[in-house]
Amino acid sequence: MKKSLGVSIGSSGRSSAGDGEEDETSKTAIASYQARDEEIERRKMEVRERLESQITRAEEEAKRLTQVWAELEELTDPMRKEVSNEKEYKEAMEAFQEKSNERSQLTTSLMELLNESEKFRMRKLEELSKIANLKA
Repeated sequence: MKKSLGVSIGSSGRSSAGDGEEDETSKTAIASYQARDEEIERRKMEVRERLESQITRAEEEAKRLTQVWAELEELTDPMRKEVSNEKEYKEAMEAFQEKSNERSQLTTSLMELLNESEKFRMRKLEELSKIANLKA
């Protein structure tokens, strides 16, 4: 190494004062890069924390929705039973009405047959009475 005027020249041909500035610039650049890298990491962590918080909140809300859904199912179950009972009642009433109508039709037919039978019996009795009167 040669020294001239208090400034040394290294093997690369540069002065050591320039090396000091380069070292300082490199250190500053590295420090700046590390600071940016740390800032990026910090922001990533913040975003990750917010995301985890939102996911946790969403999971809790999903659980709550599941509970509400189950409660609604419990409420609608008795309603379904009630509707089912009403439907059964209506069907039973319709069947009763049909049977009642059928019964009244059969009763009417029976009354007509009884009347015809009574008329037929009366005619036969009159015929027998005439035959008995003729023989007597």
